[in-house]
Amino acid sequence: MLTVEETIGVTETAQIPQQRGEQLLDSAVRYAEERHWDVFPGTWLEAVEGRERCSCGAEACAVPGAHAVKPDWSTQATGSGVGARRMWSKTPKASILLPTGRTFDAIEVPESAGFLALARMERMELTLGPVTCTPDRRMFFFVLPGAATKVPDLVRKLGWVPAAIDLTTRGEGHYVAAPPTRIGGVGAVQWARRPTPANRWLPDAEELISALAYACGREAAEARSRAQ
Repeated sequence: MLTVEETIGVTETAQIPQQRGEQLLDSAVRYAEERHWDVFPGTWLEAVEGRERCSCGAEACAVPGAHAVKPDWSTQATGSGVGARRMWSKTPKASILLPTGRTFDAIEVPESAGFLALARMERMELTLGPVTCTPDRRMFFFVLPGAATKVPDLVRKLGWVPAAIDLTTRGEGHYVAAPPTRIGGVGAVQWARRPTPANRWLPDAEELISALAYACGREAAEARSRAQ
């Protein structure tokens, strides 16, 4: 038997499950209160003619249901649990967006390279921060702020050309979507490594970049080989 979520996007009676709004509100409040992360509500998914569409109304929305509503989104972000509860009480279906460049930066890599790097980091017994995995098969490793400015040089020192490998950073002026935000009709953002008391102190980008660059470089080399 299909659940309500499984039928979204394929029937005319598609609906966003009511409990998801409660999950979003509770999660946003926890991020603010327990992790001291700034949060702000983004767009959300709406059922229109049996399909899920972004609340922004754009037919060709690049990130349906998971992007900022207004250009001044950075001024809306709050690190207060009370403020988060107030905002999601008004828009309970809104995605949870976390500004980067404040309490953390995020290193973005393809999912395949990310899991390869995770396995290597665990063998090396490196300290990891939270890691998210998105429905479009991307992974975000949370690290100390400042990574966005120094990662390109770190990658070069390791012998890689930054533009040649699929590794980018998000710092000041950017944001990431947090679980359980849904993106398009393909699924929700999930934790590959959940926030816990053990990873409250984030690693520096320099501690993780070797494993991440290696995994991304290996993937880029394999892609070039297949193209030949």
